[in-house]
Order: sequence, then structure tokens, then C-alpha cells
Amino acid sequence: MTVLIVEDEQAAARRLEKIMAEIVPEATVLDRLDSVESTVMWLQNNPAPDLILLDIHLADGSSFEIFQHITVKSSIIFTTAYDDYALRAFKENTIDYLLKPIKVIELQAAVEKYQRQHPTTATDYKRLSDALMKEGGSSHYLRRMLIRFSNNFKLIDLPDVAYFYTKDKITFLVSRSTGKRFPADYPLDKLESILDPAVFFRINRQFIINVAAIKQLQPHTKSRIKVELEPPSVLETIVSTERSAAFKRWLVGGEG
Repeated sequence: MTVLIVEDEQAAARRLEKIMAEIVPEATVLDRLDSVESTVMWLQNNPAPDLILLDIHLADGSSFEIFQHITVKSSIIFTTAYDDYALRAFKENTIDYLLKPIKVIELQAAVEKYQRQHPTTATDYKRLSDALMKEGGSSHYLRRMLIRFSNNFKLIDLPDVAYFYTKDKITFLVSRSTGKRFPADYPLDKLESILDPAVFFRINRQFIINVAAIKQLQPHTKSRIKVELEPPSVLETIVSTERSAAFKRWLVGGEG
């Protein structure tokens, strides 16, 4: 059995590794990680482990963000100090979780359950993540995005995204700090559901913009609004007629 430990408290991570060595001597702990970013990078570049011990709260955010960036095929036992809405979801989906501090007998029972059931139908962690982000409020909207370009990966914080747009059926994002554009692996319809609606708004079928990227607003035909963005867009950014009223509410902090 191969195991990946994802835990941002080093003492807790060492203890998990020690317990695993006691209850499953033949298990191999492949690595210990402490963040969403390092976990996504690791899973992108290594064969999937059999089992992941995954803390819900990591150094750079919620571990549910991992499933927004990559499909995880491994079985997972979640660990947490306390997270009520997540625990309710775990119970409903019969997903294993352990409350901290982790007890040897409880981890042993969870591992034995995994061994009895493996191999089994993989849990749709992405679907669970979507549901938890929707239920959990703004703190569980997507906070960063993993971008693949050339042979490298780049992690971009969502506040640095000026806007998303589509062209030739490809979604791009434009960085506020650099003005550079990168391909994004999400259609706009999906982005609407995972971006914080207090920050991002879909002005038409082609654009989702960050409120911080708005430089100027101008009246346009038929009560529509033209949005001047920074960095500037080479494409027209006009709020569609059917979205204009919601856009105005969004600008002043109301619901879209």
C-alpha cells in the first residue's frame, strides 16, 4: 500500500506516519505535503497513491480546492479538527473522516475499511467539492487556479485574474499584475459556479470580469453598458441587455 500524507502541522504529519508504520508495516509513505499547491503539483507529476490522508484545512486554503484542479483517483481518509458542514456531507456520502487528535484505533479502523473495500468504485470528489464550495459560502469558492503552459505549471491567485474570456472555443484568463494571458481549463459556465460572485461577474456570453479590473464604464446602445478593463481587452466588453440590471446591482454590492 502506498500512502500520501497531506497535513500542514508537521508534528501531526509525523505522528500520522508513525501510526501508519505501526498499523500497516508494509505501507510506504511516499511523501508528506502541507499545501493545496504542493499537493496538486505532486499528484500531477507522480503515480496516484493507493491512499491519501488529507487534512481539510491546509496552509494555503481548503483541501477541497485540490479537486477543482485535478482528478484524484486515490482513496481518501479526511482529517479535521472540526468542520460541521463538511462532516455532514461526508456522512451523507459515506466518506471516511477522522477528527483530530487522531486516535490509533480510529485510523486503524479506517485503513482496515479501505483494505476491505479496495478496489471499489471511486468516489466523485470533484462533485463533493462543488457541493461543499456552494454550501460553505465565499471561503470555499475557488481561490487559485493551476495553469499549464509549455511543459510547466503556474499557480495563479484568483484576485490576480482581471477577467476570463473565450475565443475559438478556448477559455483564457488575463493577469492583472502582468497583463499576460493564459489558457484556463474551465468553460465560462463552470467558472460561474466556482468563482466568488462578489468579485466576478459574467457580463455576456464571452466574458467574466473581476470588479477590480474595471477602469471605466460608458453608456452603450439599448441600455447596455460598455466596460473598459485594465489590462485592456482587444475584444469588445459590453454588458448584455439581459444582464445589465443584475450588473448594476452587483457593482454596488447587491446580488447579481
